[in-house]
Amino acid sequence: MVAAVPQSAQAFSADARKYDALRRGLVPCFESFYGEIGLLMADWGGPEAPRVLDLGAGTGLAASFVLATRPRARLTLMDGSDAMLDVARGRFSLVPDVHYVLADFSSADLGGDWDLIVSGLAIHHLEHEDKQALFARIAAALAPGGLFINAEQILGPTAALEARNERIWTAQAAALGVPDAEIYNARQRMLHDRCAPVEDQLNWMRVAGLADVDCSFKSHRFAVMSGRRP
Repeated sequence: MVAAVPQSAQAFSADARKYDALRRGLVPCFESFYGEIGLLMADWGGPEAPRVLDLGAGTGLAASFVLATRPRARLTLMDGSDAMLDVARGRFSLVPDVHYVLADFSSADLGGDWDLIVSGLAIHHLEHEDKQALFARIAAALAPGGLFINAEQILGPTAALEARNERIWTAQAAALGVPDAEIYNARQRMLHDRCAPVEDQLNWMRVAGLADVDCSFKSHRFAVMSGRRP
C-alpha cells in the first residue's frame, strides 16, 4: 500500500539514518518513556503472539519495545517515509513476521482485529480534528479487549507551562550532549507539530469509544496515554 507522503514525513526522511542515535538526547526521559510501552503491555496481558500495528512507526523504535515484551509479536509497521522504514527493515532483518506499509496513517485503511495498536511520537503531527478521527478509527480497528498505547509529545495546558516545558527540554538535551545544531534541527522538525494537551487527548480517546483511558507516564513534554477497546 502506498499513499501520498505528508510534508512531516519528508522532513523526517532527511534525518532517517541518525534518528535513533539522537533519540536518547532529544527524549531525555527515553528509558522510562519508551519503557512504559512494555509496562503497559505486561499489565494488559494479551496474547503471546499479538497482532500489532505501529502507526508512524519510523525506524521501528517503539516496535522494538513491543518485541522486548512480546518476542513473538506479529508486527505491521506503517509510516509515510520509506527512508525511515528502510532503517526499520535493517533493525528487524532477523525478526520473522514483520510487515511494512508505506502510507499516511492519518487516512490509510488501518485494517482490523489488532490486539495492540501502538504509536510513538507520531500522532502529534496531525491537526486536532484528524487526531480525533484517528482515535475513532483506532478504536474500530482493535479487537475486543485490544489495547492502544500512544507515547507522545504533548502541549502544556497553559502558555506558561508550555514555555517551562521548552526551557527544561532545551536544558536537558544540552546536558545530555546534543549539539546546538541538532537542537536547532529538532526545532525545525517541530514546526510540523500540532501538539495537544494530555487532558484533551484523553477526552478524545474516551469519545472515540476507548475504555480505561489514562495517562500513566508524563515527564514535561512527553507522555504515554492508553486505552482499550471494551
